[in-house]
Amino acid sequence: MENEPLIRLGCFFGILVLMGLWEAIAPRRQPRQSKPKRWFSNLGIVILNTLILRAVFPLAAVGVAAIAVEQGWGLFNVLSLPTWQAITLSFLALDFIIYLQHVMFHALPTLWRLHKVHHADLDFDVTTGLRFHPLEILLSMGIKIIAIVLLGAPVLAVILFEIILNGTAMFNHGNVNVPQALDRLLRAVVVTPDMHRVHHSVIPSETNSNFGFNLPWWDYLLGTYQAQPAASHENMTIGLTEYQKTPEVEQLHWMLALPFWKGTGNRE
Repeated sequence: MENEPLIRLGCFFGILVLMGLWEAIAPRRQPRQSKPKRWFSNLGIVILNTLILRAVFPLAAVGVAAIAVEQGWGLFNVLSLPTWQAITLSFLALDFIIYLQHVMFHALPTLWRLHKVHHADLDFDVTTGLRFHPLEILLSMGIKIIAIVLLGAPVLAVILFEIILNGTAMFNHGNVNVPQALDRLLRAVVVTPDMHRVHHSVIPSETNSNFGFNLPWWDYLLGTYQAQPAASHENMTIGLTEYQKTPEVEQLHWMLALPFWKGTGNRE
């Protein structure tokens, strides 16, 4: 656990660089906005979120998991399960909770105000998967911590979940061209860029589909899956209708202020 921050940081930068190279070599769509400006703002909010998280939740998810194990809190610290079963079930439960959280952030107007920062991006690439308002990040961590304590999730399960979720979020937001045959195979086990891109459409019925960040199974089972956008992936419009002519959406100060603007709780 002592090396966990370094491991996560190394995985983050490694995946970010690999996805950035893949996007440069084989992009799925042509960008609409200035990439340097977008990346500066989207990565800037990541740095800000990291600093705020460390200040508010110094132990973070992994530290809370260690305390829960030490104190014997939670379901899997009470049940006598083999370690591999506890890790597997914890991973699946945490992923399902993140799915439900995502649905909730779309369904409740107050939470949608925060989540709109993610959806307002006019392009869709690896940095979109990192673009979240600090208040949403704090709420998400709070929900995750409560889930970890109630589950009694093993420390290794939490470390794996955090690394894999972060990696798949960057992967499935990638502006990368995945061959259709490979995409169909991958969708059996992971959310692909083509699958998640539908979720960033301006069409509300598409925005309210494909909520999974990591595993696609919850969308299949609960009826929120949509295979393809009404328009092609190349021609679909990314973002939110009300901000299509608002270039400020790619500026960091705009992202931070968006939830507090009058009327931003309305769904278009």
